[in-house]
Amino acid sequence: MKIGDIEVGTFPLLLAPMEDVSDPPFRTLCKENGADVMYTEFISSEGLIRHAAKSRQKLDIFEYERPIGIQIFGSEIDSMRQAAALAEEAGPDIIDINYGCPVKNVACKGAGAGILRDVPKMVEMTAEIVKAVDKPVTVKTRLGWDDNSKYIVEVAERLQDVGIQAISIHGRTRKQMYKGAADWSLIGDIVNNPRMHIPVFGNGDVDNPEKALAMRDRYGVDGIMIGRASIGYPWIFNEIKHFLQTGAHLAPPTIKQRTEAARRHISMAVDWKGERTGIHETRRHYTSYFKGIPHFKEYRMKLVTSEDLATIYHTLDEIEARFSEVEVPLPYA
Repeated sequence: MKIGDIEVGTFPLLLAPMEDVSDPPFRTLCKENGADVMYTEFISSEGLIRHAAKSRQKLDIFEYERPIGIQIFGSEIDSMRQAAALAEEAGPDIIDINYGCPVKNVACKGAGAGILRDVPKMVEMTAEIVKAVDKPVTVKTRLGWDDNSKYIVEVAERLQDVGIQAISIHGRTRKQMYKGAADWSLIGDIVNNPRMHIPVFGNGDVDNPEKALAMRDRYGVDGIMIGRASIGYPWIFNEIKHFLQTGAHLAPPTIKQRTEAARRHISMAVDWKGERTGIHETRRHYTSYFKGIPHFKEYRMKLVTSEDLATIYHTLDEIEARFSEVEVPLPYA
């Protein structure tokens, strides 16, 4: 399967763009564990064109990550067109547009999922970005703003008509945020629309191999985007792939594999963002790295409160020594 001219595999698993999560350190671990396509954290178009340091840093991509897309968001067409051109200069394989972020300070300013309230503008913005770059353009979006505006079947077709090369759809409305169950039925309707010819990727609530198989077989999606289930658990990609191929589960990662992943993660985060930011932004992953270990609260508290890198490494050494014989169940067992 291809996105434009980019080969992405037979049934690709995509790492979702997640703010303060899908940075280079985490993407490295996901790539090593089976992610086929990855996206950066979303980048503000206004930040990019104003040369904001944080926005510019998010453009960092590396050869071993390919294929990778840079995702941008914003509410102004001209700014988004300029930002797309700047993102292309960083050398990604794909330019992705965020039309799905539900967070208030994004969506209520007309960016992210906020643009779902103005579909004509959404289509116009997309067309301008496609014209501004040579790389394939993809879109990540939701079903609609609320239950009364689930126009995604029509929207997907219109976005395809102005030139996008793939679309990823989260099976909730903006109003739902992340509550309730993701509804994949409209995603299936897009797949089954005879006028659609670009890849359609489903997203939402796929947190185990059985769900991935069910979503593939029931709705016929061309691939699956994994978000929250990968936080602190990059092994999910290979585990899904193995299950889709064999119908059997891989053994869960050992304690040693978990501590090694945590060490590499924080080491890369500190190298990339500095010690203070690297330590703070890695904390959210620890609960999942060590989920299911009994009597772990003392160590978890150390990991999420320590401000010193040496202390964190020492704590990881303690975890490996104390729990080395513990067999941790799969998080979805």
